[in-house]
Amino acid sequence: MAEGQKSNQILNPQARQAMDQFKQQVASELGITNYQGYLGDVPSRLNGAVGGNMVRRMIALAENSLASGQIPQATTQQTRTTR
Repeated sequence: MAEGQKSNQILNPQARQAMDQFKQQVASELGITNYQGYLGDVPSRLNGAVGGNMVRRMIALAENSLASGQIPQATTQQTRTTR
């Protein structure tokens, strides 16, 4: 997907760099090298593995926060979908 066609948005713009680093870390741990820039030639199974592992870890972090009594702050921004 070309850069101009992305429909997902980061709710906290200050987190963009951290999310990119997180994506690189997960890809590296899965054995996927040079996971940046144009990814149109990367099979969807690999992209799905990276995204799936990112979501799994973010859910685990949220569960750990809740279990320790910390309630994560929800964002009030609305995401819009264009379909």
